Formats: sequence, structure tokens, C-alpha cells
Amino acid sequence: MSPDLLQLHEGALFIGDAHYSAKNPQLLPFLKAIVSGEIETPQLILMGDIFDQLFGGIVYTLERNAEAVALIDEISLKIEVIYLEGNHDFQLTSVLKNTHVFAIEEQPVRCQYAEQEILLAHGDLGLGWGYGLYTYLIRKRPILRLLRMIDSLTDHSIVHKIDRHNGKKEDCNRFDGFESYTKRRLASSDLSCSAYYIDGHYHQNRSFDIAGCTYINLAAFSCNQRYFQLQLSNSQKLLKEVTFSKES
Repeated sequence: MSPDLLQLHEGALFIGDAHYSAKNPQLLPFLKAIVSGEIETPQLILMGDIFDQLFGGIVYTLERNAEAVALIDEISLKIEVIYLEGNHDFQLTSVLKNTHVFAIEEQPVRCQYAEQEILLAHGDLGLGWGYGLYTYLIRKRPILRLLRMIDSLTDHSIVHKIDRHNGKKEDCNRFDGFESYTKRRLASSDLSCSAYYIDGHYHQNRSFDIAGCTYINLAAFSCNQRYFQLQLSNSQKLLKEVTFSKES
């Protein structure tokens, strides 16, 4: 294994698709539980779409999420925090200064745990040239500056319109045909996986084999507040599912 691979540690916590917003506020007590030591971990891996809207170039989205961002910053001063940008949260390098942020073009991130390679991605890979063009353009600073200006001049109409759209989504829906869809999607992305590939985005809480690679799609934290803990290397399952409650 290359020493340049990101090292994952036993007990690391994975959380995906919290979609933090007024509709889904549960991320805040979870982060506070880590800050207070109620939840202990050597490493926190945030798998994207942690925020429903957090865009580095749109000041209003930073203001609305300031408390949660501050908590992540506080955590990152104590333990390693890894953040894989998603399609709802990007351009975050300057926002989360003490966090290892990986943009979409840097994913999948190749990691190592107990001599095994683990690939991490938010999950919106291999979705075709149209989606690829959209994700490229929406992250360009001139476009973000234009959107910020329009949003500011129209009393944040863009952000509020996205709020209304996101508010109609159901985070716990089952994706029929997900396994065959995933196999086609990853085949089109020329992914090379020798052990594990972990992503979020689809909220399915499913795992299956793809040509000798164990594919794991995480449950959305916004759906029943589930997160995952990296277990001992000799455990039958790589990740242990945990449900968070304010009393935990």
C-alpha cells in the first residue's frame, strides 16, 4: 500500500447526507455530542450533502449554517475531519479551514485501513456528461459570484426556491433496481476497486459485491439519524450502524 493513501482509523465515524436545514436540524446535536465527548471517535468522515445548502461563494448560505460550521471547525481542532464535497455543499476549502476537504474532481478518495484499500466518494460519479458539465459549471467562481449577486438583489429568492424544492424530497425512499443501476453507473466511470467502495448520495443503506469489490451505500443521516463506525479489521462487517438520539 502506498504511504500516500489517506489512513483510516479504527472507530472512525462516517456520516452522510445529513441535509442540515430547518427541515433536518438533527446534525447540530450530533456535532455537539462529539464536541462534548459524549460521542468519542479518532476521526470524522463527512460524506457530502451534510448541509442542504452550503456553497462557498454564496454568503447567505454560510450565514444560515454558521453554528454547524463552527462546530465542525471546533471538532477539527481535536481530531481529523475529512469532508467529501457533495452536490449540496461545495467550494468549502476556505470555509472549513482545518478540515481535509475533497472536491468532486478529487473523488473517489483512496484510503487505507488494515492493509486494505477503501475508496470514498459522495456518490454522484458516473452520471453522464450532462451532470458532469453542470457540476463543473456550478462550482466556477464567476458563476457563483453571479448567483450571489442575483440572490442578494432578489431577497435570496434563489436560496429560498431551492429550499422549497428540497423540502419536498423524501430522504427515506427506496430505490428499486438500485443494485443493477449502481453496477452500470460504476462500470461507466472506469472505477478500479480492489476491496471496498463507500458512498452516500442515494440514501439506500445497501451493500453488495461488484466484481470482487464490496460496495457500500450509506443510509442518510437525515433519515432516522443513522451513522456508521469503522470496526476492527477482523470484524465480519466493515461498518457498524448506529442510530443517534439526543439522549445517546
